[in-house]
Amino acid sequence: MEALKEIANIAGKSGLYRIMKPSRTGVIVESLDERKEKSMIGPTARVSVLKDISIYTDDDEQSKPLADVFLAIYEKYEDNLPIAPKSASNAELADFIAEVVPEYDRDRVHMSDVKKMIGWYSILRKNLPEAFEKKPVEAAETTETIQEEAPSATAETEEKAA
Repeated sequence: MEALKEIANIAGKSGLYRIMKPSRTGVIVESLDERKEKSMIGPTARVSVLKDISIYTDDDEQSKPLADVFLAIYEKYEDNLPIAPKSASNAELADFIAEVVPEYDRDRVHMSDVKKMIGWYSILRKNLPEAFEKKPVEAAETTETIQEEAPSATAETEEKAA
């Protein structure tokens, strides 16, 4: 999910924003909604890029990147989330995150963060569905494998012809 490098959450503002370009006085962002509203965010604003966010796991030295969590949600539920973040109880949120990330740290992951994460997932699925498509790298690896296999078949054909 390389698209998460350009998507950010801004403290004090709801929703997600696409980082357009930096400027001398801050950064220009575009809202990820129907309005596609552009605005300037000053240098003192707390901007969190989704690519840099992760979830605590029981293994103290490891954490699970948000991109991996989003992909796990996508593989399990796609657009049919069994939970609505605003109306769900803490027990329902805990059950949901446990299904997706069984090894999450129950002491350090707050249910308010799970609500945010589910909301972000919904925003991304609605406004940036291409973020969940298969990586082009996988297609390139498949092409390389085919190309590696093809020359050996050609060499055998040339030997038979000679």
